[in-house]
Amino acid sequence: MTNIENESTWPIWATESVEIAPPDPQWIEQGKFYTNELTQLLSPVDIQHIEHFGSTAIPNLPAKPIIDMMAITDSFDQLPVIIPILEKENWHYVPPELDGKQHRRFFVKVINDKRVAHLHIVLQQGQQWQNQLLFRDRLIAHPEWAEQYGQLKQHLAIDNKDDREAYTQAKTEFVQNILDHHDKI
Repeated sequence: MTNIENESTWPIWATESVEIAPPDPQWIEQGKFYTNELTQLLSPVDIQHIEHFGSTAIPNLPAKPIIDMMAITDSFDQLPVIIPILEKENWHYVPPELDGKQHRRFFVKVINDKRVAHLHIVLQQGQQWQNQLLFRDRLIAHPEWAEQYGQLKQHLAIDNKDDREAYTQAKTEFVQNILDHHDKI
């Protein structure tokens, strides 16, 4: 994925459509597997804390069947060491100029030309870590919110099937409302 203008040269997984799958209890186990795998791979480069977050981390929630993982770091200075470690395990680095998100460094785990997991490496001093975990934890604590979110996701996946960015952007208001809610979990 080095040529932004020519999507035809991108790998198949880079342009997958948005598809929401019914909840799968195996997603939680897969999250544990990737937490362990990534901890073993990245602890030598001082990335110690890794979390399974996103829809696959929330019981009974329909989701894209891609396990979202997040790791926290003090800086992106170790990236030249991290990239080859992860590439050996089929984690593909998506540089920020393609990802469009300067607050993270993004990797996609690919098996048989399909995304199976994402790794978001975020900075400790940023809000991304706290917000993602707070959103996950609030939906776990409030199944009725998770149900509303699941319905929204299914609707948006139909409306934005071929535009992953628009799908993600369309969820922003719901996510912000959950983050702004003052209910204690």
